[in-house]
Amino acid sequence: MKQLTQIKKNNQRGFSLIEILLVVVIIGTLAAMMIPRISGRSEQARLAAAKADVNVNIPTALKLYELDNGFFPTTEQGLQALLRKPATQPTPQNWNGPYLEKNPIDPWNRPYQYASPGVHRPHDYDLNSAGKNASTEKTDDDVSNW
Repeated sequence: MKQLTQIKKNNQRGFSLIEILLVVVIIGTLAAMMIPRISGRSEQARLAAAKADVNVNIPTALKLYELDNGFFPTTEQGLQALLRKPATQPTPQNWNGPYLEKNPIDPWNRPYQYASPGVHRPHDYDLNSAGKNASTEKTDDDVSNW
């Protein structure tokens, strides 16, 4: 029995340098193929988050504000009126906020643009993000409610 244990110990060996290098090369190749695909996804995720904010999250808060007070915040009061009760006219009498949990900042760390009454939607408000490029001209990465 002692001899069998001795034989097993002698047959045990680690990975050779060639085997380790082969594994490193395979992992490197896979990483080189996957990184370009993954890096494009982060921009898609930011765009999707901005669309959710502009089309659902912030409009829901604005509608609750309007339901409580009978009007939307003015352009001057801005989206900050959803976080803190405005002191400027028209002062909301039934403010029941905060209506948002956090500051309305787009995924590119810029404030969402808000106007009420809106230029594009004069019956309520305009809400948009200029996207990654922050251009004033309309581009593919812009997100708006009109």
